[in-house]
Amino acid sequence: MTRFILTAAEMRSAEQRAIDSGTSVETLMERAGAAAAEAIWRFAGPLPTLILCGPGNNGGDGYAIARHLKARGSHVRVAALDEPRSEAARWARSGWDGAVETLIEAESAPLLVDALFGTGLARPLDPEVASELVRLSDRASVRIAIDLPSGVATDDGAILSRVPGYDLTVTFGALKPSHLLQPSARHMGRLVVADIGVQVRSRLHAIGRPALPSPGPADHKYSRGYLAVVAGEMPGAAALASEAALRSGAGYVRLVTDAAVPGVPQAVVQGRGGLEDPRIGALVIGPGLGRGSAAAELLEKALEAEHPLVLDADSLFLLGREPERLRTLAQLPILTPHSGEFSRLFGSPGGSKVDQARLAAERANGVVVFKGADTVVAAPDGRAAIAAPASPYLASAGTGDVLAGIVGAMRARGLEAFEVACAAVWLHGRAAEKVGPGLIADDLVSALGKCR
Repeated sequence: MTRFILTAAEMRSAEQRAIDSGTSVETLMERAGAAAAEAIWRFAGPLPTLILCGPGNNGGDGYAIARHLKARGSHVRVAALDEPRSEAARWARSGWDGAVETLIEAESAPLLVDALFGTGLARPLDPEVASELVRLSDRASVRIAIDLPSGVATDDGAILSRVPGYDLTVTFGALKPSHLLQPSARHMGRLVVADIGVQVRSRLHAIGRPALPSPGPADHKYSRGYLAVVAGEMPGAAALASEAALRSGAGYVRLVTDAAVPGVPQAVVQGRGGLEDPRIGALVIGPGLGRGSAAAELLEKALEAEHPLVLDADSLFLLGREPERLRTLAQLPILTPHSGEFSRLFGSPGGSKVDQARLAAERANGVVVFKGADTVVAAPDGRAAIAAPASPYLASAGTGDVLAGIVGAMRARGLEAFEVACAAVWLHGRAAEKVGPGLIADDLVSALGKCR
């Protein structure tokens, strides 16, 4: 099932459509309160609970949550930042039959529920409010955020105020960009999306487990995908990409090299030339390519070969600041830059990481895999996706070469470029999870076959 991601404006529009169709704000708030209480109960059980309520509708959700948890038998206290300011929040407050403490005077509880501010926050919290939130959070055993942690912007992952680390975040209707974008994503804990009856659609979604194709009885090595990987000054990187491609399902991998590269599996065919072979389904160039004149010549040959391209590492450097050169290619290329390569190639477009990736994809007329702890994939038609936070152990040499090989294997099979990129990012992240702490790039290759 596709998990859509909505910006603050898109979420407001979705809620307004539901209201215009006859669902009251109070009904949406009641659904949110019941769903969040269910998630909290399942996660934390009947711990003594302190719920912090803000003056807006996020605070209204907090009052509704308090009522539903109390009905389940939890000992619940409520502390408010201010009086409710919206009609719906006042309605929710009227349904809470317990006392309401002030935030400044509130004592801590084992379970803290932060319903101060959610979607739409655009400025830092008042320093005293931020300090009190941290004080109460530090003294709690379990911390749960409603919609978004207070102090987090909705659309770009920005931290507006000091944010505690949460164990669970319960949001409504759809994920928001900051649930998955860094640096905010590291504060979310486990994510739960509660259904409140709002219909959501978006050109942005979370990358989930793909339907990876398996070979059938009619398949042969070429139908499973013939991938060429161009080696350069540091052929070990291309060799790593080649082996990753085989482990990811490619039927035939050719390592394009002048001299035999030691340690490469015998299943990888080695030799120079052959780029004109029409059976090649995709071509990977960049890992270990080098940045001199010989590397530039190899890149030009790859650009002229008319195969679907996966451009990584040094090939992105050699493009300089001219991604528009790729617009003349017959088929959409896939580019896999990390932040430094992205900045060199595209400059600093501004906006969120999603905005930047979309602008880059449009400029290059290709699919851009903007790598990092919060990898974003974007297509030139405006589609985009965000991966779940990646293992920090992927920040090591060679892991990007492995990703390039995975992308190449799937692209060689003839799959659509955006779907290929999303599937490859998922498989790469899943392999990292399988290996665990201390992984190196070679471990990822070995784990790939266990991730389907």
